[in-house]
Formats: sequence, structure tokens, C-alpha cells
Amino acid sequence: MKPLFYFFFLLFSFQIFAQGNVDVYPTHWWTGMKNKSLQLMLHGSNIGNATTISTTYPGVTIKKINKVENKNYLFVDVVIADAAKPGSFNFKVSGGPVANIPYELKARRKGNGTAYAQGVTSSDFIYLLMPDRFSNGDYSNDKVAGMKDQSLNRDSIYLRHGGDMQGVINHLDYLQDLGVTTLWMTPVLENDMPNRTEHGYASTNDYKIDPRLGGETAYKDLSDDLHKRGMKLIQDVVYNHVGLYNFTVQDMPMKDWLHQWPTFTKPNYKDQTQFDPHGAQVDKKKMADGWFTNEMPDLNQSNPYVANYLIQHAIWSVEEFGVDGWRIDTYIYVDQNFMNRCNQALIDEYPRMTMFGEAWVQGTVNQAYFTRNNMNTPFKSNETGVCDFQCLFSGIQPALTNNGDGGNGLYQTLSNDLLYQNPMNNVIFLDNHDMTRAYSQYGEDKDKLKIGISWLLTERGTPEMYYGTEVMMKGVSNPDGLVRLDFPGGWKEDKKSAFTKEGLSPDELDILSYTKTLANFRKSSSAIKTGKMMQYVPDNNVYTYFRYDGKQTIMIVMNMGNDSKTIQTDQFSERTNGFTKARNIINGTTNNLNEPWEIPAKTSWVLELMK
Repeated sequence: MKPLFYFFFLLFSFQIFAQGNVDVYPTHWWTGMKNKSLQLMLHGSNIGNATTISTTYPGVTIKKINKVENKNYLFVDVVIADAAKPGSFNFKVSGGPVANIPYELKARRKGNGTAYAQGVTSSDFIYLLMPDRFSNGDYSNDKVAGMKDQSLNRDSIYLRHGGDMQGVINHLDYLQDLGVTTLWMTPVLENDMPNRTEHGYASTNDYKIDPRLGGETAYKDLSDDLHKRGMKLIQDVVYNHVGLYNFTVQDMPMKDWLHQWPTFTKPNYKDQTQFDPHGAQVDKKKMADGWFTNEMPDLNQSNPYVANYLIQHAIWSVEEFGVDGWRIDTYIYVDQNFMNRCNQALIDEYPRMTMFGEAWVQGTVNQAYFTRNNMNTPFKSNETGVCDFQCLFSGIQPALTNNGDGGNGLYQTLSNDLLYQNPMNNVIFLDNHDMTRAYSQYGEDKDKLKIGISWLLTERGTPEMYYGTEVMMKGVSNPDGLVRLDFPGGWKEDKKSAFTKEGLSPDELDILSYTKTLANFRKSSSAIKTGKMMQYVPDNNVYTYFRYDGKQTIMIVMNMGNDSKTIQTDQFSERTNGFTKARNIINGTTNNLNEPWEIPAKTSWVLELMK
């Protein structure tokens, strides 16, 4: 998430907390988990004065009671034995406040991680959307009484528009027909902040799904509907910070729950400080511990209570909602030792689970540092993949903007794949919710957008498309609201709809059909999904590469120039030997491999080689 800077000084102090009940986090747990240890956070007025906590439930043992600075909190270490059965019971609190705290152990989801937590791989095609801006399926939750942000105005790019998860559910047919296999939504956790709550990146309670998006019921329904279709769900998570009105900030368990500074201090945005062998510790600390904004307090993951809280929430989310993959916001700003611990905890519980982080950096070495890599460094990341900003910034953008670079940036960037243990795990993309949309980036040139889409759906890695790219949505990222406009047809009053195709222009229909054809071909293409890649040195604004395996060979020719080019096919004989023809995936025409080709200006061919 891109930081927004609006400053005011925040005075850190414990606020008076008064309520009759005690809240418990995690709100419930499961039997049969591989990790038997659980640390409960109890939050209630003066609960920290309790002297004993007990339970008689078979298989549940209280190992330790941890008192902290704020008497409104108590952290309780619990062990859940293999013999424990699903059921409800009470924790009895005595000494100080007296209470019976209800708790529940549930049975795990069917499949124990095989029907969910499947991981997201290069065989998938991810679709990224903002629920508030995609479709309004339930107008009754547009405003929720008692929440701080009561805005609802589709004419404003900064206020809420009313989109929700029911709207997504209503249009899963559209996504599946488009060729999408995996859904990634911007965060769906409760964001009870006073303003700018449309994006979701400032949570106020990790254990609540925002009711304006449909709450827990809608999230479970969406997950279930995706899985019934053989599709997957990615959860967008933020470990770096929370919203100012998060209950753990308004009533902090301890002073070092957050990274504290004498005055507001933002990061230096220098990811190099995390691995620079000559770097100063003060710079590293500022990068990792600085606050994005006054309204996004920075969590201290080196605090063991914070770390346990976040890790348990990750596992809880996967089990509760059937999440398949994990996208991690602001990855490079988080304590990397904590990230390794959190990633491993997920993998230990769900061996197929994958996670990819937002590593918005400059340079492939910088990017590779934050995932599993082949570099000899003191710290080794265990993250399975990253958002591949280098393929974007150094690759496809230079190829398709201004006068272009003829594909040389793509060639150079992909040549650095030797840094990664598995570059196929990297998520490639044309744009996202923080940056200028691809169509606008390419000067609203439809032909260039087609080239970008063909690259996205055939390049190595896991492709992600930002909602609306398939219908030429445009917008420049300054301000960011312009790249987060409503998807056409998502509201009942819309006159134009991508879902029904009503009102779409011929160009929009063309791009939609182009995307659908390539994405669905990709679904059945072993060469593109999991095969190898071979690239050739770009020549005269033409970049050519192959995706291949023992069953199939796909040839991609990208002419990014303003003139047609003649292609001498014999220069690719290393990959074309044994084939005689090449079938165009889009229009079905065939080219003879024994003859020169003439490829039009600003055109990409995706060709399946045939004997």
C-alpha cells in the first residue's frame, strides 16, 4: 500500500477502558492443530488483576498467566492436547475480577488443509479487486450504524461506494468465464476509521470482517462458492501497521506494543538498509519502525506478544475462512525475522500454503532478498514469492511507454532469475490499486494494452490482473482514488456493464474477448503454467520468448515498434526444430515455420507450435 502523508502529533497514553465483558482473542480455536500451544489475549476492565484462571475441560491445560503493564489485559498460555474434543467450555477467572469466560474448540474444516490452504501457483490466474469498488450486492449494508465513517457517495473518489462481497459472489460466473482461477481482494477486516475506509489497509479489529462488506457470513459464503467452483481465495494481510482506532492502540496492552518515537517519524523508504553490509543500524531501524502515517501506528513484531497475536490470527483466518494464499502488504517494512517465523507457522500447519509480499523496491537483488533466493547472505527469507515489481518497472513498462526500449528491460530482468530459488512463484502484474492503470500508462493505446496482456498471461510466474484492465479502465495514480473507480455494471443504476456487455464500446469488447481467449487457453496450457522459458536477445523492437515442456511449445513474439517487422524464423531453430507450423491462439491462423514472417506494428503473437 502506498503511504499517504497527513500528519498530526499522537500522544501515546493508556486510555481508560471500561466494559462489563471480557473479549478473548483468538475468539475460538480448533482441535487437531499441529501446534498445540495457544496464547490467549484477554481484554476487559481490570482483567489483569486476576490471580488464577482455570478450566476443567479435558485436554485443555493452562500453562502460564502473563501479566502486562495495562491491567485491562492478560495473556494466557494454553496447551490443547491431541485428545481434546470439539466443544464449548468456560475459563474461570478468580482473584480480582471474577468471571466465567466462554470459549469454544471447533472441529477443523473438512480436508484439514487439502480442500483449502491449497497455495497459489503459476498455474493460477489472480484477479485483484477492491470490494467497495467492484459491485454492490447488498444495499442494506452500505452504511452501518455506529461506525465512524458514514460516507456513501459514488461521485467522490475518496468516500465509500457501497461495494461488498455479495457483489463479488453475484459475479463469480463473470470471473470464471474470464479465465480467473483465484480471487485477491484488498483487506476485508473491520476498518472502523473516520475516513478513507474504502481501501481496508488500516484495521481496527483483526477478528472482525467489516460489516459494510457483509461481515463473516459473506466472507465464508464467498470462500465456499469459490471452492465449489474449483477456484481459490487469497487474503490480503497487513502485519506492519494497524488503524489508529484499533482497540490495541486505543487501549495498548503495553508501551512497546507499537514502535514508539519521541515525535512522529516516518520510514526512510530505503529497503537497502535491510541487507546493506555497510549500513547503519539507525537507518535500518527507521526503515522498519517508522510510521506510514499518524493514523497507521507501526506494530512492534519483536514484542513476543505482538508476534504471537499476529501469527495466531494468520492461522485462525486460514482455518476460519478457508483461505488458500496469503498476500502480505508492506512486506519490506516488517521485521524480517518475524516474517520468517510467521511464514513458517503457516507452512507448518498448511504445507501447501503460499505467500507473496509487496516488495516495492528497485533492483532484482533487492527484490530477491525478500523471498527464497540463491544469494549468500546472513539472513535468508523463507517467503515463497514476491509481487514482481521488477518485471513491471524494469520490464514491461519501459517496453510499452514513451518510445519503448524494444524489450531489452524484459530481457535483462528475466536474465536475473538466477537469483531466485523459484521465480515461477513471483506474482507478475501490469498495475495495481496504488499505481497508474496500465491502459493510461501506455498512453491509452489499445494495441499496447494487448501486448501487455499477452505478456502477463504467458510470461513466467503467476499472473495477476487488476479489476477493469480487461475493459480498458483508465486512471492516473495522483490521486490514488482515480485508479480505484467503480467497475462498470457493479451497481443496479449503472447504464454500462462489463458483466452483461451492455454499453461497452467495440474496443472494450475486443480487449475483453482478447483477455478471455488467452486466459482460458492458459488454463489448459501446461507449457505456460509450469513449463520452462527461453528468451532471445531483442532485435529491432521485437522480443521473442518460448514457454515449453515435453508436451507443448508456445512461442510469443512481441513487436513493440511503430512499424511492421520481418521475422526470420530460422534464428529460433533451437526451439522450433521438429515443428512446421505455428497456430495463432487468438484468431486460429497458421504461419509456416519455413518462411519469413511479417508481424504488424504494436502486435503480440501467441503461437502454439505444431508438427
